[in-house]
Amino acid sequence: MPSLEVPLKLLLFIDKRPSSAEQVRQIRQHIEGLESVIAPVLEVIDVSEQPYLAEHFRLVITPTLIKISEAGRQTLTGSNIISQIDYWWSRWQTEIEAESSDRTQQSVDTTSIAQSTEIIHLSDEIFRLKQLNAEANAKLDFKDRIIAMLAHDLRNPLTAASIAIETLEMGYDPNHERRSRFRPELTVQLLRNAKTQIRSIDRMITDILQAAHGPSVELHIFPKELSLQELCQEVIHSMATKVKDKEQIIRLDMPQDLPQVHADPNQVRRVITNLLDNAVKYTPNGGEVVITALHRTTQKVQVSIQDTGPGIPADKQARIFEESFRLQRDQSQDGYGLGLALCLRIVRAHYGQIWVDSVPQKGSTFHFTLPVYKQANNQQKLF
Repeated sequence: MPSLEVPLKLLLFIDKRPSSAEQVRQIRQHIEGLESVIAPVLEVIDVSEQPYLAEHFRLVITPTLIKISEAGRQTLTGSNIISQIDYWWSRWQTEIEAESSDRTQQSVDTTSIAQSTEIIHLSDEIFRLKQLNAEANAKLDFKDRIIAMLAHDLRNPLTAASIAIETLEMGYDPNHERRSRFRPELTVQLLRNAKTQIRSIDRMITDILQAAHGPSVELHIFPKELSLQELCQEVIHSMATKVKDKEQIIRLDMPQDLPQVHADPNQVRRVITNLLDNAVKYTPNGGEVVITALHRTTQKVQVSIQDTGPGIPADKQARIFEESFRLQRDQSQDGYGLGLALCLRIVRAHYGQIWVDSVPQKGSTFHFTLPVYKQANNQQKLF
């Protein structure tokens, strides 16, 4: 902390740039070579180590030299500090001589400065603690809401799966009166329905566990050569019951020469499932969802999932990828506002991008990119 035990104190504020050490050396050497009534004290302050001092003196840039004496304070900034010192030096010496003969002039109270900087430091600490407290309360509130929604939302798929299993059990009970009326196709349909509901439960639990660990938890990515067309077909097949119930059509449009990608199959499946599930959810009954892919560059493949739902307001399109953010219309919908945030993290972990194009009342198209998997000299590489 700077003190004013000498008539003239110079505070030189710097940052951690490589050139700072050389600037300090030049300024110190220049001041030592100047004629002085009373030699000044030069104190070097790194703003990253004492930010409250930088705040106290309202610094904007570095390097900055602040002259402090009983006559007052003066600030010199810019790349030509040495030439500015030369310009002001004789006047500073005159001030020192005048101060020596007339102590009635206004003095700078060192204790006051120390107290002022300490108050600023304490104020910063209080502000930081308030932020931490607000973040902790927000996390607790979010987890409480997640638990409440989980208890509510799990009832639907659990009930549907239970009904399917109980119906199957009745069909294979030799003493049940309806056993003889069971057809093979009904058995297959019930099994598919139970499987779909169980997958829905599994996806909910996965999202909840992801949220419980917070957005900073590390994603484990195990990339390998992957066919997007085959993966998309798998996801479409897993959602067949839901699509059929809404009388919708999912159209897959991918070129035959689409290259393989280098990606984690399980994580990319989560992205496609989340985006496709949203598209089906918001597309009206009897509507169409389109999945397309193109070889965007020699290094990237782009996948797009288009719906004909209500669209997303322009001012909300950037925020929908935030953790737990939900549009007002979605507050009564199933889900937790975690899906798109998770998609963003997965795509970024593959060094890709994800974004949305949307027009209100005309639908939305979500796009994401993945790296191409190529072969060179019979050796497989990621580009």
